Amino acid sequence: MMENRRSLVHLHKRWRFFYGLLVLLFHAFNTAGGQIRYSIPEEMKKGSVIGNVAQDLGLDVKRLRSGRARIVTSENIQYTELKTDKGILLVNERIDREQLCGDVTPCSFSFEMILENPMELHRITVEILDINDHAPVFPNGDRSLNFEISESVMVGMQFPLQGAEDLDVGQNALQNYILSPNDNFVLRQLANPDGSKNVEMVLQKALDRELRPKLSLKLIAVDGGTLQRSGTVNIDITVLDANDNVPIFNQTVYKAYVIENTAKGTGIITVNATDADSGSHGEMSYSLSKMKGSSADMFNINENTGTIYVSGQIDYEKDKKYEVRVEAKDHGGLTGTSKVIIDVVDVNDNAPVINIMSFSSLVSEDARPGTTIALLNIKDADSDKNGQVKCSINGKLPFKFESSLTSYYNLISDQYFDRETVAEYNITITAIDSGSPPLSSSTRLHLKISDVNDNAPMFDKNIYTARIIENNPPGLSIFAVSARDSDWNQNARISYLLEDTHVSGYPISTYVSLNSDTGDISAVRSFDYEQIKEIQLVVKAQDGGSPPLSSNATVKIMIQDHNDNAPQVLYPVQTGGSVVAEMVPRSADVGYLVTKVVAVDVDSGQNAWLSYKLQKATDRALFEVGLQNGEIRTIRQVTDKDAVKQRLTVFVEDNGQPSRSATVIVNVAVADSYPEVLSEFTDFTHDKEYNDNLTFYLVLALAVVSFLFITCLVVIISVKIYRWRQSRILYHSSLPVIPYYPPRYSDTLGTGTLPHVYNYEVCRTTDSRKSDCKFGTAGSQKVLIMDPSSTGTMQRIQSEKNILDEPDSPLEVSCGLSVF
Repeated sequence: MMENRRSLVHLHKRWRFFYGLLVLLFHAFNTAGGQIRYSIPEEMKKGSVIGNVAQDLGLDVKRLRSGRARIVTSENIQYTELKTDKGILLVNERIDREQLCGDVTPCSFSFEMILENPMELHRITVEILDINDHAPVFPNGDRSLNFEISESVMVGMQFPLQGAEDLDVGQNALQNYILSPNDNFVLRQLANPDGSKNVEMVLQKALDRELRPKLSLKLIAVDGGTLQRSGTVNIDITVLDANDNVPIFNQTVYKAYVIENTAKGTGIITVNATDADSGSHGEMSYSLSKMKGSSADMFNINENTGTIYVSGQIDYEKDKKYEVRVEAKDHGGLTGTSKVIIDVVDVNDNAPVINIMSFSSLVSEDARPGTTIALLNIKDADSDKNGQVKCSINGKLPFKFESSLTSYYNLISDQYFDRETVAEYNITITAIDSGSPPLSSSTRLHLKISDVNDNAPMFDKNIYTARIIENNPPGLSIFAVSARDSDWNQNARISYLLEDTHVSGYPISTYVSLNSDTGDISAVRSFDYEQIKEIQLVVKAQDGGSPPLSSNATVKIMIQDHNDNAPQVLYPVQTGGSVVAEMVPRSADVGYLVTKVVAVDVDSGQNAWLSYKLQKATDRALFEVGLQNGEIRTIRQVTDKDAVKQRLTVFVEDNGQPSRSATVIVNVAVADSYPEVLSEFTDFTHDKEYNDNLTFYLVLALAVVSFLFITCLVVIISVKIYRWRQSRILYHSSLPVIPYYPPRYSDTLGTGTLPHVYNYEVCRTTDSRKSDCKFGTAGSQKVLIMDPSSTGTMQRIQSEKNILDEPDSPLEVSCGLSVF
């Protein structure tokens, strides 16, 4: 017998091997649309090959490694293992089909394989095939089934037997019952709609207690496996005296329902049976027959009333339906049976569970709409509406959900990002079911937006205006430009560049320099307002992105005038060796125009406003000088007592700060004829020594004045600022041009030896940067030029007289005055 058992074991192992190999070959190619299915027998050893995942999905093994392929399952036990280096799926834990699925068939479990870069999701289903590894087992175990049967029981009476349980399914499950041979009873098997069998003994021959008070039978349960297994239970029958009526239930099948999570002790349904016997034979007690599975711990019955009540924790997610068998047994030992089907009603007691399968916490701001941010798995253990889940995002955020596989959701972007507007997002995802009341759960994702160079530097203005006073030292800072870039880090690092332009034919770099980091514009050389009045340059601000972005701004540098030029006297002309004298007749009246001192200043504005003063004169009571026009006139009647030789020193000063000046010596001859003045003017040259001494004293006086000026510098600075502001107001004024026409002066008496007629025009404006003056001498003007030697005096006078008398030989001088 031991040899036979060993042979059976050997055959069983060979059968399992060939069966598993056949199943693997059959299901290895069962793939469709990212889903594959394998079938394997239970109880395979750890490390056994389930299938070649890479081949069945059409993937390269390198793709599995680069995509960091991994298995994701919601089960606590991971039954499979993925070998990414070979692309095969192995058994990781021993798989017991009965433990995994119970009596549910077919039995399978599913899981997902996730790959990244790009993200892929494949579902794998493994079906567990049953093997005959369990024998039928009776609930009583080693205990016998005891029956007390009255001898008066009629032939054909049925006696239900407790069926056996076989954890296997299909052909390997329980198939048949066998009753040991006897004369009184035969076995009858009834098939149920769910495939199970009810077993009962049927009395085929009346019992005779006096002949045989006890019977001992055996009930054998066998399955249909190749290596058939069986279970046995003993039946002990005690023959009683007559009790010829069995309890009868008013319904063959009862149906009831119970709400999950119902409290223990809650009544569900009350069954009712009647017995036609009287006395002790008609008294009954109710009981639940031995139940298989989880039903044994869930319900109990009141033996007197027949009320079935809850005795365990009802969970719809574990069992949705229960079947229990109720027995009514009278005191005579007769038993009636009925079946109760209890349906469990689901309540919404499970909140959705959110699992983050993959999440990219950093996304570039130029990512296109539809970019996958996260892959979520959301499940709800409830059923129907209670298990229907809706996902939402709290707040108005640029994201939405797309459903991929069942219970899987892709969180994708809904629009373009702008890091300068929103640099990061706190995404709160809420999953809520459709139960009443609804249950929800939430999770939070923190997403950062990386920067791209999509913003060019921007200046505050398109055109800047700066001012600098001429004669500045080289290297002086003139102005600083500044640009802003709303990008970040290297993309916001700004460099300033000077566009290659030309000013007056020279490159701009010969005038100014630009600090590329700070935007500071400095002078390369000293500027001269009289040569250049405005410099216009273009500054480019460029960021450090790739590719870089830039923008331009124009900077206008206005050169402001400084009083760096002294007035220049144009008339009278100072000759080196000759003495020029103006003739005034003794008959000249008050206001007689002797001559006009003409001077110009190449500066502009108030720096070119000139004033004339009589600094020194032989007779101050005889002459005066016009403050604005430089005209020398008599202020009293010329008398015979006045000296023939008159020497006037005219001081010409501009209005700059500090002012600059020039002096001119005007020789005047008071006489009615040429011979009268010849002897007097021969001594004019001897006054040169006097002039040299005067120059020395003037220089000394200038040094003293400069020392006093430095001492009072603080006070003078405030005065300068005030005058400068007043000049700026005048410079920017919009007053109309005011022409100024001085009167014509002439000697109307006609009695002088040298009659003078001066014609000149002066035009000034209050806000122009240029005014012009034009003056000249008529042909009747006579000028006396005296040599140190008197021999050539008359000849020179005569020649000059002839020149002056010519109508086509006017003397004209034109000058430009810069006036504020």
